[in-house]
Amino acid sequence: MALNKKPVTGMRDILPEEMAIRDYVVGIIKETYGKYGFCSMETPCVESIANLTSKQGGDNEKLIFKILKRGEKLNVAEAQSEEEVVDGGLRYDLTVPLVRYYSNHAAQLPSPFKALQMGNVWRADRPQRGRYRQLMQCDIDILGEPSNLAEIELILATTTTLGRLGFKGFEIRINDRRILKAMAQYSGFPEEAYDSIFITLDKMDKIGLVGVEAELLGSGYDESCVRRYLELYRNLEEAENGVSYLAQALEGVLEQSVSEGLQEIIDNVGATKTADFRMVFDATLVRGMSYYTGTIFEVSIPGFEGSCGGGGRYDRMVGKFTGNDVPACGFSIGFERIILLLTERGFEVPCGKKIVYLVEKGVKGQALCDVMEKAQKAREQGAQALVVRMNKNKKFQKEQLTAEGYEEFVEIYREALKQ
Repeated sequence: MALNKKPVTGMRDILPEEMAIRDYVVGIIKETYGKYGFCSMETPCVESIANLTSKQGGDNEKLIFKILKRGEKLNVAEAQSEEEVVDGGLRYDLTVPLVRYYSNHAAQLPSPFKALQMGNVWRADRPQRGRYRQLMQCDIDILGEPSNLAEIELILATTTTLGRLGFKGFEIRINDRRILKAMAQYSGFPEEAYDSIFITLDKMDKIGLVGVEAELLGSGYDESCVRRYLELYRNLEEAENGVSYLAQALEGVLEQSVSEGLQEIIDNVGATKTADFRMVFDATLVRGMSYYTGTIFEVSIPGFEGSCGGGGRYDRMVGKFTGNDVPACGFSIGFERIILLLTERGFEVPCGKKIVYLVEKGVKGQALCDVMEKAQKAREQGAQALVVRMNKNKKFQKEQLTAEGYEEFVEIYREALKQ
């Protein structure tokens, strides 16, 4: 039987040209985040199915690649439910594993704990541009810091990284889940309906105010509540400062500290940023994860429809594991989408001089040793040096190497060495 040469749908083989870009980006990320005090950590790719299905991951919990029990524990014939045959799954993000990790090791970790975690995650999703079933995620999180300092540091570190990668004119859209809830409460919606309302609101950029209104009315919500709700959004379009407008409109419903804190984040980031981007308050920003409790944010980069990263505050998630809540906030770069954009823009990895030593097949012994020594010295001086045997079709060989970025060729022949 012939083997299938194609990878599983939604998972990719990565060729050297793209791999070079990925390695470079990983290096920039680690170097930049390291300067902000984030330290690397790692968790296994497999997590307990109970953790993965703890209603913390929103729609991602529907996309888990589940793992069957092994050996005597697996009894498919007598199983009455999925729980009896499944005990693990591939992680769908890095946040749930991080919280489990922190719950186990908090006593050994600094406080606050500034974590950097990079690794593959898996989702049984519908593949499309920039969305794969196996994807690299890059998360930074701060656990144990209750103040807005966490959000400010996360946004500055992330935007500085994007700036170093050459991105300009992008946006950080920011909102707060408490503002979303206050707007729904002010409008008269019952609390149990909030999640459903936010799902509809999240479609605002696709269907507009009219579409959101039609969908809410079609779902049976009170007409006066819907109109009062959408009037807030219509007024926001005219407001000079959206945060200030909602602070006044929602007085008595929204705590003053929430709007003040959000404005503090926007002002501080705007005053100290080094990258070319702008902070945008977006009252329609929802973020799908149910674990967010406060500030939420997303990255929007020209050239890609959809977010290229996002995150927010999740102060109650650690408590699901330990019984004691710990303030926590995180930001994830959309690594695969960043790589996609860089590749489409023809990004080339910065490097020193690239030299090829083309060595005739008859060169060996001490002569070959001398060539290797020259290549080593070139590398010590910052060059990328490649030593290869000369092909019969030298012209085609050099064309291929030139296409790979090599710019200097040193041809070494056996007869020339004898002279």
